[in-house]
Amino acid sequence: MKVAFFLILLSPQFYFSQIKSISFTELEMQEKVNPKPTIIHIYTDWCSICKIESFSLNKDRDLVKTINENFHFINFEAEKTKEKIIFQGKEFNYLSNGNSGIHELALALSKNKGQPVYPLWIILDENQELIYYHEGQFKTEKIKEKLMEIIPKKSL
Repeated sequence: MKVAFFLILLSPQFYFSQIKSISFTELEMQEKVNPKPTIIHIYTDWCSICKIESFSLNKDRDLVKTINENFHFINFEAEKTKEKIIFQGKEFNYLSNGNSGIHELALALSKNKGQPVYPLWIILDENQELIYYHEGQFKTEKIKEKLMEIIPKKSL
């Protein structure tokens, strides 16, 4: 009984240590109400670096708090997201290639149009203009440094 009570008390802490991710549709609505810079994290399920990076990111409570308070965050699975996405006034669809495929938006956001490099980090300002682009592993300390450069001084 005491163990169950202890776990119930701790569960909100585990819940709140997760990055709050939104969809591209939610981004459009959120930008109207609460404009902030946006982080788009593009990954695939088969990418081992993506999994390691995601684990490290969610383990760092300060970084999670910084992202949740100062950014919109979109976690975008490039090869399994199949719904139509409207982003920056353009429509993007899933491109099937037999048993696999890729979303047009992942290709549009990637500098390497033939085959995007995963993970891919894109940071946009409040006007959805590109301010940072990073291909491959992005270690948590480097993420923190970059985000501290972007966050308006008044929010610190």
